[in-house]
Amino acid sequence: MPIELPAGVLGVVFDVGETLVDESRAWSRQAEAAGVTPFTLMGLLGALIARGEDHRRVWELLGVEKPAGRALIEEADLYPDALPCLRAAHERGLVVGIAGNQPAGVEAQLRAAGFSPDFLASSAAWGVQKPSPEFFTRVVAEAGLEPGAILYVGDRLDNDVLPARAAGMRTGFIRRGPWGHLHAQRPEARLADLRLNTLVELTDAMVAGRPAETLAPS
Repeated sequence: MPIELPAGVLGVVFDVGETLVDESRAWSRQAEAAGVTPFTLMGLLGALIARGEDHRRVWELLGVEKPAGRALIEEADLYPDALPCLRAAHERGLVVGIAGNQPAGVEAQLRAAGFSPDFLASSAAWGVQKPSPEFFTRVVAEAGLEPGAILYVGDRLDNDVLPARAAGMRTGFIRRGPWGHLHAQRPEARLADLRLNTLVELTDAMVAGRPAETLAPS
């Protein structure tokens, strides 16, 4: 059944990792730098996520130092539905933002990869991380909208859906990446206003809701 945007939504803000960006290459590079196989690293990450533990403990479990640095985000790392979804949001006239737990410099990388939102920010730039309420207060301020007019889209319940909902926002939960697939099994997933398998569903909802005069002729 096709989804519909919640009534009154005037802006949409996207998480980064596993929402817009496929982090497989970045984690594989981390495994290589740490001297372990990607399979081992991914397996331990999945176990930590499934147990609800901090995934950053993975380096402690491996008995290695966390590798310095992180692979730059490139256009090839984007999920194929990411850029079309942001374009559809712009064409519908929504305020579009990108804000996630990311290191310094990610803003320039995402813009170079093709994103041009109304605002783009990282936890490093803001000095506050999800799921802190202050992070979502900053999202509201940057969007310039009432919280209930913002749809926050992410792949995690703990970092995205639940804290955004507590801040008064509408929420979209996307089931992809390790967190998305594991968190989709939890009852709290039903609290999301939209439950997505891909951003194509959100794109279709935005296109369907555009005024007739803005739609391309057939």
